[in-house]
Amino acid sequence: MTSPSRRRAAPPLRVAFCLDSLDTGGTELNAVRTAERFDPARVRVEFFVLSARGALLSRVRDAGIPLHEVPVRGVASARTFRLAASFAARLRRERFDVVHSHDIYTNMIVVPWARMAGLPLVIASRRWWTETNHPLHARLNRWSYRFAHRVLANSESVGRLVVAEGIVPRKVVVVPNFVDDAAFVPPDAPSLAAMRHELGLGADDEAVGVVANLHAIKDHATLLRAVALLLPLHPRLRLVLVGDGVERERLEGLAASLGITERVVFAGRRPHQPSPQWAFALSVLSSRGEGFPNAIVEAMAAGRPLVATAVGGVPDVVVDGVTGLLVPPADPARLAEAIGRLLNDPQQASLMGEAGATRARRLFHAARVVDRLQDVYEQALGRRAEPQEAVSPVAG
Repeated sequence: MTSPSRRRAAPPLRVAFCLDSLDTGGTELNAVRTAERFDPARVRVEFFVLSARGALLSRVRDAGIPLHEVPVRGVASARTFRLAASFAARLRRERFDVVHSHDIYTNMIVVPWARMAGLPLVIASRRWWTETNHPLHARLNRWSYRFAHRVLANSESVGRLVVAEGIVPRKVVVVPNFVDDAAFVPPDAPSLAAMRHELGLGADDEAVGVVANLHAIKDHATLLRAVALLLPLHPRLRLVLVGDGVERERLEGLAASLGITERVVFAGRRPHQPSPQWAFALSVLSSRGEGFPNAIVEAMAAGRPLVATAVGGVPDVVVDGVTGLLVPPADPARLAEAIGRLLNDPQQASLMGEAGATRARRLFHAARVVDRLQDVYEQALGRRAEPQEAVSPVAG
């Protein structure tokens, strides 16, 4: 094993983070937060984006992280091939040690060419369950994994899915999403009161919240139907939807048709700190598919009990009956039953919230997870011994 003194003497690794854009999504936010927390003695990171757009651009620049646009459009055109090959050659020429692709598009466009250009370590990522924008993208991603030296999954279940798709287990590593110390610190009373006021919550409201982009895969419609079932028994219930997206108009129409418009708050996008999770009595996620949703760990850090659908990597994070309740997807009645159970038993809800905070600090704290990713780079490049398991267990 490489001694600590030798590791400190080695120059920091040059790492290229490759993303489609820097829009405010879970993948993009995780990449930025990771880059902000790297140990500069071990890693020097630069961002390469296919499209220089998104609210996180300024955050990257403010952190002093170099940012470059690689204006590749499309997936399988001759121009794309030329640009991708030229980009990979540039990374080789500039002596990058690691090319780390984070999303569907950069897996397809960057990973094969980086491997063919001879970059020392090429990493693809799988941060979603099975959903993609086009069936061809799913096939091309499976193809790109075969070029990668490693495929990074963000939950144990996602890692097993990659193996089931034909990738040898030794190539798959699991590095989950994370929260840092600030996520565990509650806002003071005036700040919390101000947050609840901004969300339109009254002092007596039973606030049930979800933090997720308004996209079809998140299935807010099932949650709205569950709330309609609950309101006769919980007239003070208030549902808060934090996030925005293409489904908003349809969801507003559904709320109106269910007669619950006055009990639903479409809060739009909110600052990540302090987390809006602190304003909720409990947090919900009703998705039909997930890799590893940031919102679940943020809710756990805030000590909020969870009701979530048992899809994708969610069961790796939420321990059913301990930190929350798991229900089948697309089942309003079961979702309503689970939410009602926690609203009716504040003591159980509080115990679940406390257990969730303990689990989040133990498994998903930033220091632990970011160090794990730096280890992955160094292990794959031979700077330290390989771990015993290729797919590191997340649940436990």
